[in-house]
Amino acid sequence: MKTATSADLRNRFATVSKWIHQGESVVITKRGRPFATLAPTRRRKALPPLDRLARLQKNFPEGPVKGDARDIVNHDRGDR
Repeated sequence: MKTATSADLRNRFATVSKWIHQGESVVITKRGRPFATLAPTRRRKALPPLDRLARLQKNFPEGPVKGDARDIVNHDRGDR
């Protein structure tokens, strides 16, 4: 774990940023006392791409409702 002062952050942010990008955590000190830690974010696994058409066909096997708004509302209400 590396250490940087608050002045280092102000004057050499590019260097401190590079450390963090390389996976280092950096303790920030002010007047010799640590008061913060900067750490890289955890990388998430890439999610598989969604097959949107397959999901739509699963959720709406009949396909889109034909007609105007009244037909769509009547279809949604069913036998109510």
